[in-house]
Amino acid sequence: MDLDLVFLGTSGSMPTAKRAPTALLVRRGGERLLFDCAEGTQRQLLRSAVGLVELPEIFLTHYHADHYLGLPGMLKTFAVRGRTLPITIYGPPGLQELFVALRRIFGRLTYRYELVELRPGDVLERGDYRLATFPVAHGVSALGYALVEETRPGRFDVEAADALGVPPGPERGTLQGGDPVTLPDGRTITPDSVLGPPRPGRSIVITGDTAPAREIVDVARGAELLVHEATFCEEERDRAAETLHSTAAGAAEIARAAEVRLLALTHISNRYFGPEVVREAREIFPQTIVPRDFDVVEVPFPERGPPRLLKGGVLAGRADEP
Repeated sequence: MDLDLVFLGTSGSMPTAKRAPTALLVRRGGERLLFDCAEGTQRQLLRSAVGLVELPEIFLTHYHADHYLGLPGMLKTFAVRGRTLPITIYGPPGLQELFVALRRIFGRLTYRYELVELRPGDVLERGDYRLATFPVAHGVSALGYALVEETRPGRFDVEAADALGVPPGPERGTLQGGDPVTLPDGRTITPDSVLGPPRPGRSIVITGDTAPAREIVDVARGAELLVHEATFCEEERDRAAETLHSTAAGAAEIARAAEVRLLALTHISNRYFGPEVVREAREIFPQTIVPRDFDVVEVPFPERGPPRLLKGGVLAGRADEP
C-alpha cells in the first residue's frame, strides 16, 4: 500500500514568497489525512495535482493561528460546493471553544461536522494501522501524531506451499491472511508452514510545534520518517528556548537519538531559505531534508528501502530526486 506525505506549507508563523504556513497531507492508499490547516491551505491544494478533495478528517496540532486560519475558509468552500459528506476534526482540548468563534466566520454548512478532542496517549484504531497522540513541549494545549502500521505477515513461500500440496487459489490467500486451511485429504496447514518471519509496518511521526522533548524520542524510535519543526538555527537558540520551538540542531539530536530513517524539517522561519537549516542538521544527523512546498516524501515498506524525497512531487513537470 502506498504511503506518502505532501508538504503543502512549510513556513513558520507567516507565509513567505516561497513558502506557505503549516499544512501536511498524509496519503495512505485511498485515505487522505490533513494535519494542520494554515492560511491558504485550500489554495495550496488547488495549485497541486491533489486538488481540493473532500477531506473526511483534519487533525490540528494546536491552536496558534498559523496552524488553523485556513480551516474556516476551507469549510465554507466545501459548503459553497454543496458538500454533503460529513467531516471530523480532531485536536487537543480547546477545540470546542475554538469552534464557538469559528462558527461566526463560516456560518451555516451543508454537511455535518464532528469535533473530537484528544489528549496525549489517545489512540485511534484504524484496522491495519493506528493514530497515536503524544505530548510535545510548546507551552499550550498541543499534540503530536504518530501513524503506526501493524506488523504484516511474512512473505508467502510458494515452494513450501507446492511441497505441502496447497493448491493455487483461495487457500493460499487464506494462509497469507494468517488463518489455517484444511485440504481435501484432511490435513490442516497452518500459516507458519508457508510464511516467512513477520514483517514490520511503517511509522511516521509528526510533531507540530515543539521544543526538543524526550517524549518525541520514545515515540519516534525506529520510525521511517520524523517530521519535526525547526523554526530556528543555533544562532537563535535562546529565542527558540524562549518560544518553545526547536533549532535544526535540536531536531537533529532528537532524530539521532530515536534512530529514525529520515528527518524532514519544517516550520522554517522566514529569516532562512532552507540550505542553512539542512546544513546545520546534517552535521548531527546526515539523513535530513528540508522540504519545500509541494515536495513529497514517499515512505515504502522497510524492506524496499528508505523514504524518498520527490521535489515538486505534486506539481506538473516535477523532477524526481532521491
